[in-house]
Parts: sequence; structure tokens; C-alpha cells
Amino acid sequence: MRLSLLLIGLLLSSQLSAAEREVMPGKGSLAAAVAGAEPGDVLKLMDGAYGGPVTIDRPLTVTGPRGAVVDGLGKGSVLTIAAPDVILTGFTVTGSGRVNEDLDAGIKIIKGADRVQIEGLLVTGNMHGIDVHGGRDAAVLANEIIGARSPRMNERGNGIYVWNSPGTRLERNRIRYGRDGIFSNASANSYYRGNIMRDLRFAVHFMYTRNTEISGNISIGNHLGFAIMFSDRAKIQNNLSLGDREHGLMLNYANNADVTGNLVRGGTKKCLFIYNAHKNLIWHNRFKGCGIGIHFTAGSEKNVLTDNAFITNREQVKYVGTRNMEWSLDGKGNFWSDHPAFDLNGDGVADSFYRPNDLMDQILWSQPAAGLLIGSPAVQLVRWSQRDFPATLPGGVRDSAPLMHPLTMSVPPEILAYEAEAANRWTEGNHDDADSDDLSSH
Repeated sequence: MRLSLLLIGLLLSSQLSAAEREVMPGKGSLAAAVAGAEPGDVLKLMDGAYGGPVTIDRPLTVTGPRGAVVDGLGKGSVLTIAAPDVILTGFTVTGSGRVNEDLDAGIKIIKGADRVQIEGLLVTGNMHGIDVHGGRDAAVLANEIIGARSPRMNERGNGIYVWNSPGTRLERNRIRYGRDGIFSNASANSYYRGNIMRDLRFAVHFMYTRNTEISGNISIGNHLGFAIMFSDRAKIQNNLSLGDREHGLMLNYANNADVTGNLVRGGTKKCLFIYNAHKNLIWHNRFKGCGIGIHFTAGSEKNVLTDNAFITNREQVKYVGTRNMEWSLDGKGNFWSDHPAFDLNGDGVADSFYRPNDLMDQILWSQPAAGLLIGSPAVQLVRWSQRDFPATLPGGVRDSAPLMHPLTMSVPPEILAYEAEAANRWTEGNHDDADSDDLSSH
């Protein structure tokens, strides 16, 4: 009892002794204010420039208007957070170094700096925007992060980089330009919600990430929307991928994911790419207007696909394999816009099964030159025989209970305007320098 009273007394005395201090602009003024502050103090920045870099090595709140600009002057990371319970709000952070190998950043949160909160900042003109590098339970909320636009995209930094930082929350951030919007590497048990990411390589990029939720995020006009790689138990729910170039969503060596309620449309190449990914639930998603609706390959097994809508994709399914795959569950399959079917009993399920690919499709995928023969009598005879004598078909995808009606999803008016702005950029040849054959590079 006495120990509890003592702890409460110490906490109250700490709060009572905390001071609010105004910090005037100038080179070294913020660093001096930090050095002279007591834990729990509030440092209020005024409009003007504050030269850095600065390390915050004690629990403080630093707040100020956008016109208060902390500038790293091109050296290392602008603000390094080296203490727990630091809060940053409102001001501008710019001018980090340009050494990608050192992960120079606008804000760097290092190991031991737990429960840091960064909210409402403008982070611009840095190599990486915010680097959560070992700190636990960080909250990065409602910041505007504008990355570099140097000619080579792979030499730019990420908007937010999360490394080995369990419990991280990234919510309502707006990230534009740079390399990846959010790059999560070797981290776990985190939440990335409601972020808007534009004009990037990947909107969200996972490597060796576990048990993390990606929900309500929006990817517009990026080379790739959501890349989940070498990761386990991701929740990918209610996200939008609009006009992304390569893939809207990619599962590459990703297992036990819940992919639910996502909308991908307008992708130039593939709405959904599944490569050596197992035991994933892919349910209630809408894939529209891509070159390929779903590309499924490399021995992916025990995945469930049900209640999805595949609409006006030039090729609905590209399945590379010889096994028989059933894409329905408990009498409910998916909607296919190219499936001319009837529903005589009115139960919403087509009376005939759907099979998207045949032997000729597989030949054309493996031997593109065979496309010259696509209209020949021999090819038409093979396709006729497979249609009328299904026993001659090779292994492949079958949906035994295709749906008669697609699910619908709405897009907010503000996001529709962004989507219109990004429309047709890839057909105009604005491909930047990202290597589409090496999308796993960092």
C-alpha cells in the first residue's frame, strides 16, 4: 500500500513540475531546449527555422505550427527519438541526409523509444520520412509525408519504414512520392489503417511481417498496391487499389492471410497475383478492369476463394499448374462477368459451373509464339473437344457454384478525383524506372 502511494505521489509531482517552454527559432535552439528540459516538459516552437539535427533523449512533448520548420541541414536524421513517451505534433520536419544505407530520415525512432506519438506533422524533403526502427507501440497519426522525386525510384526512401517495432499504429497518413509508402520489415502485431498513398513504387510492402492488419487504406496510381511477401497472418481488409500499374494485390510466399472486402480496379496488368502462397482466405473482394483478374501459380495450396467478383478483366484467370482447383465454398462461388449462365431456381447461384482456362490457354502461356495459330482449325477443334468432352481437360480451376450477381463497392468522391487524375498514366508511358521484373527488390 505504501509503495503504491509513493508511486502515485512521484507521478503527481512529476506532472506538477512539468513546464511549458517557448522555444525561439535559430540554429541549435531546439537542441539547447531539449538539453535544458525536464522529463514531461512541453516545448512550444514558434514560426521560423530550427537548425538540426536534434536528438530527443528524454520524455518530452514538442509542438508547433506548420511554419515552425526543423531542418536537418542535410546531415543524418533530422530528429532522433531516443526516449520513451515522446510526443511530436504540428510542425514541419525537413532536410535529412541523403545516405539511404544509413536510413537517414526526417524522424527516427530507435530501440527503447517506446510509445512515441507523431501526429499532424508535415514531413518533406527527406530521404526516408519516418523510420520506426526498434521502438515499440509507436503511433504515427495523420501526418503528411512527401518523399523525394529523384529520377531513380529505387534510390528514393520510404514514406514510413517500420523495422522490428511491434505494436506500431500507422493511421490516416497521406504519403506521396518516394519509394514505398509503408515498408514493414521483420515486424509484428501492428495496425496500418486509413492511409492514402499515391505516386509510389509500392503503397504497402511487407517483408517477414507477422500478424499485422492493413485496413481501409487507399493506393492510387502506384506501380503496385499491396505487396505481402514472406509474411504470415496478415489481415488485408477493405482497402482500395485504383489505377496501380503492375498488381493491385500480391501474395508472394504469404500464408494464412485474410483478404476481405478489397476493391482493385483499373490495374494495367494483374488485379491479384498469388505466388507460392498457402492457406489464405480470399473472400468478398471486387477485381475489375485489369489485364488479368487473378494470376495463380507456383504450387499455391489450400487457399479459399469465394464470394469475389471478377468483372471485365481481359483474362479472368491465369492458372499455371496441373492440379484441380475448386474455387467455391459451401455452395457459394464467385461472380464472373464472362460466364453466360442461367439461374432457373432463383437462388443466386448459376446452374452451370465455370471453368476459365483450357489446354490451349496453358500452351499459349508457356509458348507465346503459339498465339499465331489461335484462329487455326486445329486449335478450334481442340477447344471444341474440351468443351464437349470435359474428361479431356487438364487440371485447372473450376468454380462449381458461380454467382449470378456481383458485389458492389463505393469510392468516396475525393478519392474518385484522385483516381481520375491518375487515369491512363501508364498507357502514356509514364512508367518511371521501377523494374517490373524485380518487384521484390528493396
